[in-house]
Amino acid sequence: MAWYDEAVFYHIYPLGMTGAPKQNSYSEPVHRLNKLLPWIYHIKEIGCNAIYIGPLFESVGHGYETTDYKKLDSRLGTNEDLTEFVSECHKQGIRVILDGVFNHTGRDFFAFRDIIQNRENSQYKDWYCNVNFWGNNSFNDGFSYDNWGGHDLLAKLNQHNPDVRDYICDVIRFWVSEFDIDGIRLDAADVMDFEYMKAFRQVANEVKPDFWLMGEVIHGNYSRWANDGTLHSVTNYMLHKALYSAHNDHNYFEIAHTIKYVNDMVGNRLNLYTFVDNHDVERIYTKLQNKAHFVPVHIMLYTLPGIPSIYYGSEFGIEGKKEHGSDDSLRPALDYSEYKDAIETNPCARLIAALGKIRQNTSALCYGDYKELELQTTHFAYERTLDGKSVIVTVNNSDNDVNMTLPCSDSDKYIGALTGEEINVNDGRIQVRVPANCGEIWIAEGLSNDGFTLIEMVKMEKKLEPVKFEEEPTPEPQNSVIEEVREEKKSEKITIVPNKPYEEMSVEELQEAILEKMRKNGAVTDYMLGTVRENTHHGSLVNWVKSFN
Repeated sequence: MAWYDEAVFYHIYPLGMTGAPKQNSYSEPVHRLNKLLPWIYHIKEIGCNAIYIGPLFESVGHGYETTDYKKLDSRLGTNEDLTEFVSECHKQGIRVILDGVFNHTGRDFFAFRDIIQNRENSQYKDWYCNVNFWGNNSFNDGFSYDNWGGHDLLAKLNQHNPDVRDYICDVIRFWVSEFDIDGIRLDAADVMDFEYMKAFRQVANEVKPDFWLMGEVIHGNYSRWANDGTLHSVTNYMLHKALYSAHNDHNYFEIAHTIKYVNDMVGNRLNLYTFVDNHDVERIYTKLQNKAHFVPVHIMLYTLPGIPSIYYGSEFGIEGKKEHGSDDSLRPALDYSEYKDAIETNPCARLIAALGKIRQNTSALCYGDYKELELQTTHFAYERTLDGKSVIVTVNNSDNDVNMTLPCSDSDKYIGALTGEEINVNDGRIQVRVPANCGEIWIAEGLSNDGFTLIEMVKMEKKLEPVKFEEEPTPEPQNSVIEEVREEKKSEKITIVPNKPYEEMSVEELQEAILEKMRKNGAVTDYMLGTVRENTHHGSLVNWVKSFN
């Protein structure tokens, strides 16, 4: 048992939340990070006991093109401001983990600037992948290099270089000694070298008891990244997708299947980082077609196996939609004075605060075994059992109330943690009524540590009627022919050359190799097919295909 097993995270994108300029002029520091100090009280009030914040360090734009790993971004303030922020969090019982952007740097990073200036004579030319002085890049430097995600602004570090590893390990030690942080979230962990991450784990074991390493992993076998030798946890993107789409489609089988699929990968020994939105994906309130599903979605987030996280502002039910390829609307500035009374005035915040307190006071939700009790497309019941006593969770995504008769543990009574309703056990079963688009957490008498406040059931806005558009005109014949050719090309079978190294395969070949491995393990669902086709990052696909047993 470690602190992170009982954590409820609050995720902050600081450049957005504080309203910092989009571009860094590298001028005098502006102490915007201090705007977050009042939020610490709010974070504690909604039941969060850990903060994931970042990126924080000097960069030119959105924060992931690092210029200096040892200096707080001047748009946010000084290192002293960050030290004070972490100290205040610790005083209020809140752990802090930072965003570690160690896969790539910005072009203003000292090692890359040295390559621009000294070219072949640079002592840092081997710090980056495939630097080629016969090539060129979009900045017309007269040399080429590997980047991340097709962006030359993000130069990919050579993680096999011992000097790079030593430097980044020293950065981690510096962050602990300078700021007293409690862990790191590794950006783009799914394309990182595993030996690189093992070096980070060794440092984590040295610097602080229970220092936590969590990695951003979107696809693949999570246990390949999260294990005793590399990371403690990874992002559970599979469950993230299932939580909102299962409600939009009225299909709880998707969530149940995802839980089983992930559990088969990682077993009961790993707690994955669970979330419904973050700085890279649209807000949960925007994604839900029926806003009333905000309630059952979050009940499940806080009660399913995993370490739950709330993205700043989503506890208020704010909207956030990707527009024109920009993430700006996902990362807005928030004024604390506008939200300081939200728990009393905002139904979404009131629900999140109640769930946070229930989670902190009910150990079974952190450590209890998981078991399905009843599963239908529109309603779902499961239990988390610890020491012979259980918490039973019931959720309903339909517009009608649902009655359930459920088996339960050896207890005389269950109490609804959100409503205070009490139900007696008869012949080893309980009978409950779950309101439309809602849910409840039934706690066996004597199991909870008590101390949470009962709330009124939260009422959410129903979905709007879909807008009807006029039927589009039939396309011209030549357009139809073009589409037929596209579909034919899309359906062409990719042939995999036997024994061809994965690193030498194309994106399409890697996708097909992954699908072949999936087919050997059972039927490939539309969802599984979609996750493979959506991933076009070569490095991520290589790691994914290698992750199969």
